[in-house]
Amino acid sequence: MFDFKLLNKDKKSGARRGRITTNRGTIETPVFMPVGTRATVKSLTPEELEELGAEIVLANTFHLYLRPGDDIIASLGGLHRFMHWDRPILTDSGGFQVFSLSDLNRISEEGVEFKSPVDGSRHFLTPEKVIRIQHKLGSDIVMPLDECPPPGVDRSYVKQSLDLTLGWLERSVREFQECPDPGKQTLFGIVQGGFFEDLRLESATRSVEFDLPGYAIGGLSVGEEKEKTYSMLEVSCSILPEEKPRYLMGVGTPEDFLLAVERGVDMFDCVLPTRNARNGALLTNEGPLRIRNAEFRDDPRPVSESCDCYSCRHYSRAYLRHLYYAKELLAYRLNTIHNLHFMLGFMARLRRSIEEGRFTDFAVETRESGMLG
Repeated sequence: MFDFKLLNKDKKSGARRGRITTNRGTIETPVFMPVGTRATVKSLTPEELEELGAEIVLANTFHLYLRPGDDIIASLGGLHRFMHWDRPILTDSGGFQVFSLSDLNRISEEGVEFKSPVDGSRHFLTPEKVIRIQHKLGSDIVMPLDECPPPGVDRSYVKQSLDLTLGWLERSVREFQECPDPGKQTLFGIVQGGFFEDLRLESATRSVEFDLPGYAIGGLSVGEEKEKTYSMLEVSCSILPEEKPRYLMGVGTPEDFLLAVERGVDMFDCVLPTRNARNGALLTNEGPLRIRNAEFRDDPRPVSESCDCYSCRHYSRAYLRHLYYAKELLAYRLNTIHNLHFMLGFMARLRRSIEEGRFTDFAVETRESGMLG
């Protein structure tokens, strides 16, 4: 079962408040999905994720296929049981990871051959195989194999890549429909097209023809200027059906949320809050804080006095700085708890602002507060 209901729309922008219903629970949108690449959100237990308010997590097909292997996960009851997470899971196809190995892969119309970064073994992934792997994993939302064009390539490359991705989507849809009990999973399409407006329009238009339950927008978190990125996002969303969820892949700062939500995006994922936590970069309502700075050596205050997360209730900046420089594993846990609490809490406030018809004011207040740095 998969259902998306549009509950509220902001009158001054494209911001949407919705609800996704799946077999494993509901997801309130706009939503941020913590990234559990290898079937774990680094340093946290599933119970801690639930306490923080996470309703869905993302895992990565590429990494789980390489280690421990989809057959092993299937034999142990599927991904939910394997990682002890009962709520929805979205699995990325792994296409971005494969194509980031530009010196280790070879792309053809049939699929992509690549050398494993784990043990050097060679593998060949087709759109059909990627669907079958995710079927074995048993994730709730499945992504098809796509090519994410590298930044700076010319229009002819992007057009060829777009056609390849759409051809793979057609094959993915066929394979998905042939899987046993396809109703237990949901397949999204992915819009590509680089930074060319006409190609974005073409990709979105042709993807929508497949009439899938939801659509992702890929290839926009590759380091381009924000103005260009969000112009392409606006073009993509102008074509995607209003009654279906829109997922912006790999984007996840509070500023990105504001810019994307006001253009009609419903779903986000990004490694940034957890990766930054491990590097001592913390998010607060007062602005970014680098816990490794010398000024916090003897600071008795919590990371943020406006935060009620576990880390801020019990530990000082001085202690967190000490853990970071001592390379203690507890530093990663406490920093990650704080950052995800902030990120999920920010998204809850954003949803509430749409419900109350004041999203535009919320965006202005957020930008003026200093939170974004």
